[in-house]
Amino acid sequence: MLAAPAAASRRRLNSGPAEVPVSTPPDETIPSFEPAPALGHRHVQTFWGRLTRPRLLVPLRREVLPTPDGDELVLDHLDGPAGAPRVFLLHGLEGSAHSVYMQGLLALLRERGLRAVALNFRSCARALPALNRNIPNRGARLYHSGETGDFDHVARTVAGTEPGVLHAAIGISLGGNVLLKWLGENPGQRLLAAAATISVPFDLEAGARNLEKGLGPVYTATFLRGLRKKARQLLARHPEAATRIDLTRLRTARTFFEFDDAVTGPLHGFRGAKHYYDSSSSVNWVARIATPTLCLSAEDDPFLPASVLDRVAANASGAVRLVATRHGGHTGFIAGRSPFRVRYWAEERAVEFVAGRIAAPPAG
Repeated sequence: MLAAPAAASRRRLNSGPAEVPVSTPPDETIPSFEPAPALGHRHVQTFWGRLTRPRLLVPLRREVLPTPDGDELVLDHLDGPAGAPRVFLLHGLEGSAHSVYMQGLLALLRERGLRAVALNFRSCARALPALNRNIPNRGARLYHSGETGDFDHVARTVAGTEPGVLHAAIGISLGGNVLLKWLGENPGQRLLAAAATISVPFDLEAGARNLEKGLGPVYTATFLRGLRKKARQLLARHPEAATRIDLTRLRTARTFFEFDDAVTGPLHGFRGAKHYYDSSSSVNWVARIATPTLCLSAEDDPFLPASVLDRVAANASGAVRLVATRHGGHTGFIAGRSPFRVRYWAEERAVEFVAGRIAAPPAG
C-alpha cells in the first residue's frame, strides 16, 4: 500500500532568513549548505565546477548491454569487494559516466567500499581512452527525460546477477527525473532500497520556459549543440527517421520547447513538446513513490522556478524527503573555505543517504 502524501512542512535548511519546503519531517540530520566564499551566485555555482574541477577518472570497467529493442547501452562499472552493495548512477542532459559530477560520486562511493554502475544513456557514452567523442547508439531513437525503460532493463539485469546484494540509485538532473519517474511507476519495486537525486527539473515545461530568460539561452545553446549533433548522427544511420522529425526546426530551434516539439517529442512517440513534458515530468509521479528517497534542490537553480518545489513538496509521498537550499545553482552546491578548496555538498549528502540504507542488511 502506498504511503499517503505528507503535508508540506517548512524548515530552515541553510543560513539566512529563507525557509523552504520539506515534504516529510526529517528522520536524520542533514548538514546545512553554505556556499564557498565568492561562489554564492547561482550561475557561479552552476559553472564553477565545470570550469575548475579536476577530472578524477576513477578506474571503470566497461560493459555493452544489449537492449530488448536491438540497441545497446554502455555501462561503466566501479568494481569492489565481492558482494558489496551497489549504486546505480544516472547522469544529466548531455552528460556521461565521465562527467565531473559522476566521477565525484564514483570517488565517494569507492571511499565507502561500495560498487557502482554508471548508466550512459543512449548516444551519451564517451569513446575510450580519449573521451573526446560520443558513441552513437544503433537504434532510431535517442534518450529523454521520461525514458525509464532503459534504466529498468539495466537495474533488473545487473541486480539479477546477484540476488542477495543491496542496491540503491542516485540521479542527477535529467537522470534524477528518470529515476523519480521510474520509482513512481514501480511503487512496489524491490530492486532499490533507497534513492537520491540532485537538481531534478521536476516540471519539464516550467524548466524549459525558465531557460528562455536571463542567461538561460546561454545554457540552452550549449546543450542544443550536442543534441543537434546526435540527431544528425541518428539521421545519417536511419534516414527513415526524417519522417518523424521537423528538419527545418531541427536546424533553427533556439529553445528547448522548440527542439523538443520538433525532435525529442515526435522521435520518441509523443505528439509534441507539451505531450512529452506532461507525460515525463516527475512532479506528476512523486506521490506514488514508496522507496526512501532524498531529493536535493536549490531555490536559485536557473533551470527551474523555485515555485515548482512547493508543488513537489505538496505532491510527494511520505517516502520522499525534499531538501531545498537557498543557494546551490544547478548541480553545483559548492561548499568550502575558499573557491579553490571546495567540497561538493549535494554529492556528499546523496552518497551518505543511500549508503546509510544499503551498507548493511536492514534489521529484521
